[in-house]
Amino acid sequence: MAPPRPNPADIAAPASTEAPDSIVHADIDPVADLPAVVGRNLRRLRVRNGHSLERLAKLSGVSRAMLSQIELGRSTPTIGLLWKVTTALGVPFAAIMENRATHGTTVLRLAESKTLTSSDRSFTSRALFPFDGERRVEFYELRLTAGGREDADAHAPGTTENLVVARGEVEITVGRETHKLRTGDAILFEADVPHSYRNPGTGESVLYLVMTYLEPVG
Repeated sequence: MAPPRPNPADIAAPASTEAPDSIVHADIDPVADLPAVVGRNLRRLRVRNGHSLERLAKLSGVSRAMLSQIELGRSTPTIGLLWKVTTALGVPFAAIMENRATHGTTVLRLAESKTLTSSDRSFTSRALFPFDGERRVEFYELRLTAGGREDADAHAPGTTENLVVARGEVEITVGRETHKLRTGDAILFEADVPHSYRNPGTGESVLYLVMTYLEPVG
């Protein structure tokens, strides 16, 4: 069982260089507290790679204070910040949230899903696959509110994203090119360059994303 989370009023504000939106709301899995899971995994992956907090801060561009808060389970970072950390560690995004081993058939209940939400709540990312086990493919559900935008850093070399719009519309910018997609449209692009997702419409957009890595991960 995860230890009780301390009262925010009892925690001194860290001397963080991160922007105010570095804290994100996260849906909580009833089996495990997501901030605690992220914190445990971050520490395990950092130690496995032989990095101190100071070294990982330099490699990722995320402040030491913020990394410490995450490892203690006191903060869940934004999706963009998690990408910076996992890229610096050389691990897939999902490795930071894995919680249990999977064997045989697995049913992923909506009520038990792990969903990361941006600080302004305009963007959510829900993993539609179990995290444990070696894989080259990951499957996500993305949601963007009207006018919402999410910027993503470059992923590992050779990573591709295959995305289909299930509802609404979206603009995908890859490098300097922008592609406008509507319901039913799909796109495949090399995701090892900075890219972004934006909803120019008046309603929520729902997207399904398949991410493929060049080398097996997990």
